[in-house]
Amino acid sequence: MSKIAIIGAGFSGLSAAAYLGDAGHEVHIFEKNSIAGGRARQFTTSNGYTYDMGPSWYWMPEVFEKFFGDFGYRVEDLYQLDLLDPSFDVVFPKNEKLSVPENYESLREVFENIEPGSAAKLDKFMDEAQYKYEEGMERLVYMPGISLTEFVDLNLIKGALRLQVFSSFSKHVRKYFSDPRLISLMEFPVLFLGAMPQDTPALYSLMNYAGLKLGTWYPQGGFGSVIKAMVKVAKAQGVQIHLDAPVERIITGDKEVKALKIHGEEIEFDAVIAAADYQHVEEKLLPKKFQNYGEKYWENKTFAPSCLIYYLGISERIPELEHHTLFFDEDLFEHSVEIYKDPKWPEKPLFYVCCPSRTDDSVAPEGHENLFLLMPLAPGLEDDEAVREKFFQIMMGRIEKQIGRSISGKVDYKKSYCVSDFITDYNSYKGNAYGLANTLQQTAVLKPKIRNKKLKNLFYAGQLTVPGPGVPPSLISGKISAEQVIKELKKKKYEVTV
Repeated sequence: MSKIAIIGAGFSGLSAAAYLGDAGHEVHIFEKNSIAGGRARQFTTSNGYTYDMGPSWYWMPEVFEKFFGDFGYRVEDLYQLDLLDPSFDVVFPKNEKLSVPENYESLREVFENIEPGSAAKLDKFMDEAQYKYEEGMERLVYMPGISLTEFVDLNLIKGALRLQVFSSFSKHVRKYFSDPRLISLMEFPVLFLGAMPQDTPALYSLMNYAGLKLGTWYPQGGFGSVIKAMVKVAKAQGVQIHLDAPVERIITGDKEVKALKIHGEEIEFDAVIAAADYQHVEEKLLPKKFQNYGEKYWENKTFAPSCLIYYLGISERIPELEHHTLFFDEDLFEHSVEIYKDPKWPEKPLFYVCCPSRTDDSVAPEGHENLFLLMPLAPGLEDDEAVREKFFQIMMGRIEKQIGRSISGKVDYKKSYCVSDFITDYNSYKGNAYGLANTLQQTAVLKPKIRNKKLKNLFYAGQLTVPGPGVPPSLISGKISAEQVIKELKKKKYEVTV
């Protein structure tokens, strides 16, 4: 049995720990915050609201099923999962609202009514997206991205053109649809992938298949229920979770990690997985000579957005809002430029509203609503209370315009979260919320390596390495890193016995 440390108790850290514990190792997770979950933490207010602090879209349910299934659990035994219908609403200019139905045949009708002939085009688009999803989620995302030799596979090479890794997502969408409302609907997922649609590979139409064909789900109790389930699974594998335990230093020998320094004490380990912010781990915890990448490397990388979040309690019900509402009543291209090309606070921002109390009575007092407002913005911006409040007023004004009445006087809880908070709570580079952008230059083997190049028993997991940002990829990242640790430990054991 080897003794292994995981830095960070987010999705990737909990995932890695569970797999390593299941393999028979002694596993310790060290988490700097007071509760597990990373960006998926929850908090509860004194007046009865419970808020998911980060993720709120539950897509790709089979990834969660596969994770829990690997340990003999079923999702339905751990938390209740509900399929949302409509999946989400989209607000367009002039307060026009489009509800996206869960049923695919109903979705075809919506497309056909907006743009005659588009239902058949949607079928063709989804057939291609399904191939990308199945190929990508079954094979590509589970590759460790260590070497190009992983991709020397005849079937994979033959399918490269169908995967459309080298073509533009924006151009791909416009091959099928011309109505700006349908284009916005199809392009919205890439806003959170970390690049403009023009710079995102068409491969990521797989996200349209995931969201529009497989459905949008909600775990009762919020994403905190998923974290609680993962903690339960990890502990069942013998994993020990240490909270309020920030790692102060990674102690190194010649070619390997020897120990972690925590609360002034050096604790020895046979291997370490850093499931915290990659750049922070390298710059703050490692001696410079053992870092995979320097400051210039990170400066030249394209990061996914940060965001301004508001957690709100409203003392009356708002039936006009569905569980998820995208406010695309301003220009998507203009807002994208202000995130990725000309970083600044947006002039006319797009934003998103989550109202989980429409689906879950446990997250708000009876007769009240729980609202989560999120506005994507460029990482690295200066934020203060004045600028946060300015954009709060903008978002509230547009929500009130959409629902046709004022709710500002009904706010009985209000908390903001922005760039500086991501830095404080997660040591997030420039306060990014989602990791690295999914551009062609930052895909697969071109992402930061999952292994340290100079320390043979130090590995990485999470949104800044393979396979990328998002909750399902983070679960998979943990599994990949655990597999690499197991492989290294077996190699070391073999070398010792020989």
